[in-house]
Amino acid sequence: MTAMPASSASIASGIAPVPGIVTVRGTVRDGSTQRPIEGVQIQASLVGSTAPARSIVTSAGGAYALQLAGVTSTSSIRVVYRRIGFREATAIRAVSGDTIVMDQLMSTAVLALSQVVSEKNARRENVADASASLAASAPVPDFSGRGVAGGIARGVAAPVSPSTIRPRDYPRRDGGGSREQYDKIDDNPFLAVSVHPRSTFSVDVDRASYSNVRRFISQGQTPPPDAVRIEELINYFPYDLPSPRGDAPVSITTETMAAPWQPKHRLVRVALQARRIETAALPPSNLVFLIDVSGSMNQWNKLPLVKSSLRLLVDQLRTQDHVALVVYAGAAGLVLPSTSGEEKATISAAIDRLEAGGSTAGGAGIELAYRTAREHFKPNGNNRVILATDGDFNVGASSDGEMERLIESKRVEGTYLTILGFGQGNYQDAKMEKLAKRGNGNYAYVDDIAEARKVLVKEMGATLVTVANDVKLQVEFNPAAVRAYRLIGYEDRLLATEDFTDDKKDAGDMGAGHSVTALYEVVPTGVTGTITLRGQDSLRYQVPALDAPRTNAARNELMFVRMRYKTPGENTSKQVTQPVIDSRNGSASNDFRFAASVAAFGMVLRNSEHKGTATLRSSLDMATAARGEDDGGYRGEFVEMLGRLLNSERR
Repeated sequence: MTAMPASSASIASGIAPVPGIVTVRGTVRDGSTQRPIEGVQIQASLVGSTAPARSIVTSAGGAYALQLAGVTSTSSIRVVYRRIGFREATAIRAVSGDTIVMDQLMSTAVLALSQVVSEKNARRENVADASASLAASAPVPDFSGRGVAGGIARGVAAPVSPSTIRPRDYPRRDGGGSREQYDKIDDNPFLAVSVHPRSTFSVDVDRASYSNVRRFISQGQTPPPDAVRIEELINYFPYDLPSPRGDAPVSITTETMAAPWQPKHRLVRVALQARRIETAALPPSNLVFLIDVSGSMNQWNKLPLVKSSLRLLVDQLRTQDHVALVVYAGAAGLVLPSTSGEEKATISAAIDRLEAGGSTAGGAGIELAYRTAREHFKPNGNNRVILATDGDFNVGASSDGEMERLIESKRVEGTYLTILGFGQGNYQDAKMEKLAKRGNGNYAYVDDIAEARKVLVKEMGATLVTVANDVKLQVEFNPAAVRAYRLIGYEDRLLATEDFTDDKKDAGDMGAGHSVTALYEVVPTGVTGTITLRGQDSLRYQVPALDAPRTNAARNELMFVRMRYKTPGENTSKQVTQPVIDSRNGSASNDFRFAASVAAFGMVLRNSEHKGTATLRSSLDMATAARGEDDGGYRGEFVEMLGRLLNSERR
């Protein structure tokens, strides 16, 4: 192709014209609203060429620009546009100069959920459908746009009803197609205080379940129940909690109110807030990006999205921060030695060169990543491996047990682990959650560039800097006030009573600015007929001392909260305590009521036997009323998602 003078279009794109190279740029918009769409995966290639396509993701303004080489005057360019919640679009344009402008409108995808109804549940479903029809007469807000990304909608959710959410809606291995794996979750039951006076669990700061559930819904699919971890749905959202005072890095806040789905019960919120640290004040970072470039990552929402996500983090790095880049497929390799954050162009160029192909030697990659981190260890800094993968380890140390032992052996060196999950179809959620637990780290699922910005930019401190290790909660219930209780969520974080004071027992870690909310549904003494307790044989030698003398303070207490944590680098835990008084005067905070709406939504998705009167409609009403300040627009997005689900039902 003959070299052409620099056009105004090429100058505007910020990319200089080069002979034989064409710049492709444009803006992608929602065809119905004309709003720019952030996070669209762009793949551009020459028609008829065997050269790999170039990939990029649209910016917050919906814009993109990339270059293709080997162009002649007879070449044509094909661009494919993909984003969850929108129909895939393809455009072909003949080369007519050194810059080709290819704007694109995308239409929203509306997919139908399968309506699998079991005969034994038909009566209950008919009642639920009748209730939904009555609720449909009330107006449902028509929310559009997404606050966190400048009013960009993630997509329209497909029709769903509380009565049609069934495990069989999700294609399992035996149904062909999907290889996604999730650990089985059995809802926590109600426990009698007379037999189980204490509840003990490890905190969980992961939020992966929420963005993964959102991905299913935006694609018109029912999430498998085991993908719905209610505590991760609740903890996805920021809450306005007081910062810790004194030496403790974590504060405790408690509230009580009537349980929205069963008014005879009480709902108790126990919320933790880790100390916040401004980005400029964060300790220096020694980061190793460990990138899965195996063949399974060769999809538009995997490696291309990984690369765009890591560029966001690179933009936040300072001179004192260092980054290395390790990849693994059939073998592991060091792509970029530890490099100062000041050299952003060098780091970004290394990320740009990544291509997918081969099998997955995950064990070898992790070994090399941790070795690289150890070689550049910062004694007073943040040393962390950031693993980006779909979790499909299939070569080398591939069993869950082997991988967990490998990760555990490395965390004692002071290097923590963050796991970023990507993709669908063979997504290995169960494996990645286990590895993050063992690596003193956290786990997020990235379904689009907006989620990457939340995890790696807005929550950078929480994602990368740990302020409290092995954080455990233990709640002791007052038998004079509580007959029974149930912890909502945290099924895979439960601990034995004696584990609470055992400093050798591993537990969850909290990063700078992290918040954790746990909800207990409590059955007060004197309330009967609302639950079924597990049968318990009476004790022969011990009788609960319900009639023992009590102080006035103890009579007013609902429960007593104990928290244990370790300061990073120390082996001995410290304890913080707080009693919970059941205040029936005054209204609950917006934060508490919003968290309750999310919990209700999770119980409906799981079709939990404990959901009581909870429905999608009641969850929407609660969330709308409790939306409050909504920092980042995440609550608005949740309200929008529920509104669209109900609007789809009505159509």
